[in-house]
Amino acid sequence: MDKKIAFIGAGSMAESIIGGLIADGLLPPHYILASNHSNEARLAHLKETYGIRPFSDSAEAAAEADIVILSIKPKQLEDALQAAAPGLTKDKVIFSVLAGIKTNQIEEQLHHNNPVIRVMPNTSAKVGQSSTALAKGVHARDEHLQAASELFSAIGTAVVVKEEDMNAVTGIAGSGPAYFYYFAEAMEQAAAASGLPKEEARDLIIQTMFGAAVRMRESGQTSAELYQEVRSPGGTTEAAFQEMEKHNLQDAFKKSVQAAISRSAALGEQNSPPDSPDTGMNNADMPPNSKRSLGQ
Repeated sequence: MDKKIAFIGAGSMAESIIGGLIADGLLPPHYILASNHSNEARLAHLKETYGIRPFSDSAEAAAEADIVILSIKPKQLEDALQAAAPGLTKDKVIFSVLAGIKTNQIEEQLHHNNPVIRVMPNTSAKVGQSSTALAKGVHARDEHLQAASELFSAIGTAVVVKEEDMNAVTGIAGSGPAYFYYFAEAMEQAAAASGLPKEEARDLIIQTMFGAAVRMRESGQTSAELYQEVRSPGGTTEAAFQEMEKHNLQDAFKKSVQAAISRSAALGEQNSPPDSPDTGMNNADMPPNSKRSLGQ
């Protein structure tokens, strides 16, 4: 990709994407710009770690870039767009990773009809394994969606969804890695209570999670079929499932994911301009999803 990218906001999600792009080799470090108006130490860290170009002025960063990625907190959107406005000329393409914020909420605050692509990656981007969803706004064309697909396929997989499905994507894939880390922590605690050394337990848990993911991807079987395959009557897995079912763990987990989905929707409502319409954009067909290996 021969385009410069400017991040407006330099938090953990921005760093995850930057780290993945650098590892993949899709862009040279000097093609990646980042601004963060309130945390110079953060910018210094990104420059030292990845070799990117830091900017204290978001308008200057935007002016030099072809693609501007909004990675601030949703509540900071209006202030961030005002600060960057001088650099957001009509030729800039906007990618937004803001949870809950619709494309039309961004479009209404721009001075030009810039193409806007809504993106929901997750922090696995840093190791090239993000699951990313894309939805385009009213001014975005297939070529802009293709650019977004190329960029985010470099750090995992990228799929196109309808914008009305993005809150569900946020609750499932955006927050998803944290759910697995949470359950991994419980497994670590159980291992420690049983006397299994910490490092050995960690290696076992990581490979177990990885193997289960690969098996699920390649088998073609449903989730229920896969766990029933392990759950033999009277066995160890059966004992675990009886305890989980006693505490309605699956139902509690479903409610937890739904809470994340609802929170994503609420974030959009909280940051919606008065009388902001819901445009319900449709997305054109995209080429098959792709995954590029690191260093390709």
